[in-house]
Amino acid sequence: MSRQSDQAQQPDQAQQPDQAQQPHPLELQAGGIRAALEAILAVADLPVTEAEFAAVLQLPEDQVRQALEDLAQDYEGQGGLKEPRGFELRQLAGGWRLYSRADFSPWVSRFVVGAEQNKLSKAALETLAIIAYQQPATRAYISQVRGVSADGPLRKLLQAGLIAQTLPDPSGAHQYVTTDSLLQKLGLNSLEELPDLAPYLPEPADLGRRLDLEDLP
Repeated sequence: MSRQSDQAQQPDQAQQPDQAQQPHPLELQAGGIRAALEAILAVADLPVTEAEFAAVLQLPEDQVRQALEDLAQDYEGQGGLKEPRGFELRQLAGGWRLYSRADFSPWVSRFVVGAEQNKLSKAALETLAIIAYQQPATRAYISQVRGVSADGPLRKLLQAGLIAQTLPDPSGAHQYVTTDSLLQKLGLNSLEELPDLAPYLPEPADLGRRLDLEDLP
């Protein structure tokens, strides 16, 4: 009976392969995890977080992080006789994304059609700087700091996706903040990396008191 029982169990055991010995599908692909990361980075319009990579590839985040760091070093030409690539892998805005290397910006700028026409005006840049350093900022505050209406620059910045409206202030006035798109374009992880300038901008309350004094006879 025991021999027959053992023989009956053998087919069942053969039909249950050891799960631990099964290779990850990426191990069967040429290039493995690094090539998979590059394939995703090539089509990503926004920085991709390590958690997103891990979920898609079904791998631990620490393994994904190590592979990304290795790729970034390879693109820099580190760890061997390789030369730096024309692009680099940056970690910013909470994720990873490929960017053209700054050394080649003159040639890249020539390639990008209409690059000169798409530049922000001086008024838009001033408005963007005010919001970046004193956000959330109201339309009235921005206009008072610049001394002219901010309607046009605000529309331009909203269309470009560099700013967005947030919750109104206690008076009900719309307030504006910068978006992650600005961080991506500046190559920053956070606004804390901006040069220290905020102390030179007046606070909204101080600006209001100053204007009131100027109106006195």
